[in-house]
Amino acid sequence: MTSKYLPEIPLTVLEEKKSSKDYQGLFELFTEPLHEELYRRQTFDFLDDLSDGQQLFISYDYVRTQVMQGGFIQFIQNGYIGLLPSMPEWLYKVGADDMAKIIDDVLKVYVLNRELMDKKTTLEEFASLYDELKEFEIIDERFFQLNIPTIGIMVQHALLHLADFIIIT
Repeated sequence: MTSKYLPEIPLTVLEEKKSSKDYQGLFELFTEPLHEELYRRQTFDFLDDLSDGQQLFISYDYVRTQVMQGGFIQFIQNGYIGLLPSMPEWLYKVGADDMAKIIDDVLKVYVLNRELMDKKTTLEEFASLYDELKEFEIIDERFFQLNIPTIGIMVQHALLHLADFIIIT
C-alpha cells in the first residue's frame, strides 16, 4: 500500500544521520513525524493511511517501548495486541526474519492464553501474570537481544525505499 502521509525531511538532516551511521537516530527520524501526526489526529485509523513500511516502523516503536519497560505481558495488557498480527509479514519483507519469528511466537502464546490475558486485572493479578506465563520471559529476552539489530535492518530497508517513508526537501 502506498502512503497517504509522507513527512518532509530536509536532505541535510537525512545525510547527517546517514553519515554518522546513527541507526537509532534514523529510526526516530522516520517514526517521530508519524507519532506526531497520530497524536494530532487522535485515532489509530491514521495507520490505514500509511505504507506497510511506515506501519511497521510506528507499530514496532510501540512494541519496543512497551516491551523494554515491562515485556510483552505489559504490551498486551495495555491493549496494543492489535498492532501485532501484520507485523511478522512486514518484518519478513524487510529481512528481519528472526524478529518476525519472535512476534509470531508472541501471537501464539497470546492465542493460547487469550482469556487470561484479555481480562481486566488488578495490580496483583497483573504481577501474577509474569509467574503464570513464563513463556514470555524467553520471548522477552530474545526480543531484547534482537531489538537493535532489527532497527538496523528496518532502517537499511527504509533508506533503500525512501519514497515509501518520506519526502526529501
